[in-house]
Amino acid sequence: MPELPEVETVVRTLNQLVGGKRIQRVEVLLNRIIQRPVEPEQFTAALENQLIHRIERRGKFIRFILDEIVMVSHLRMEGRYGLHQEDEPIEKHTHVVFYFTDGTQLRYKDVRQFGTMHLFATGDELIMKPLHKLGLEPLDESFTYEVFHARIAHRSTKIKPLLLNQEFIVGLGNIYVDESLYRAGIFSERETNKLTELELRKLHTAIVVTLQAAVEAGGSSIKSYVNGQGEMGMFQQQLQVYGRKGEPCEECGSLIEKIVVGGRGTHYCPQCQPKEPS
Repeated sequence: MPELPEVETVVRTLNQLVGGKRIQRVEVLLNRIIQRPVEPEQFTAALENQLIHRIERRGKFIRFILDEIVMVSHLRMEGRYGLHQEDEPIEKHTHVVFYFTDGTQLRYKDVRQFGTMHLFATGDELIMKPLHKLGLEPLDESFTYEVFHARIAHRSTKIKPLLLNQEFIVGLGNIYVDESLYRAGIFSERETNKLTELELRKLHTAIVVTLQAAVEAGGSSIKSYVNGQGEMGMFQQQLQVYGRKGEPCEECGSLIEKIVVGGRGTHYCPQCQPKEPS
């Protein structure tokens, strides 16, 4: 957590909250959050007087597009951004504060302290770590069935671990892989190169439909996720298998089961997602 829909929701919210604001100065309260440049003082100096033109997403990463540089941010488990007035007290676990010329502040809070921030010259962020090896963007127009099929058809691996591989396709975490495979009627341990043309088409559609529905619902607040305005996502109310072990499948009535695939807890319907195709 968060996965693609949650990050996309954060990005859309941040564009509304801080797009067009100019950074006056930055205060780093926990050095480990800053990964590039090495010295936090260089990080804060580079951001002074920079205008936030827009915020974009690449996989589960947030890209702040500034005048001459790009800040790449990863929320990890519990990182979150919030816009505050300057007279509001700074809460515990706030690690980076961006002071804007209009008197407001964007604060980064992270209880687990796993989040990261990198600075790059514009364009360099896409060819350097941590973005350089990221795979297909499932909500981009370029994510056609033909592209998906070319990348997936001959892989001799289980389908769920492949979908979780960020170098193959970005943004899909445990929740949305389980939901997509359920929607496509595919068991999570099926070998990818044995999936039929029809199954692959169903899976491609299921990935897009599932993610689009999750974005529209503001993501899933399974644990502590909220967007930049402190609002919870609501897609968890639409989950059909994830987190529903022992509950009846809404399609066939069979009880949802849970197993471990590739070290990850995996929910599925034994009737709708048979281990062996008929």
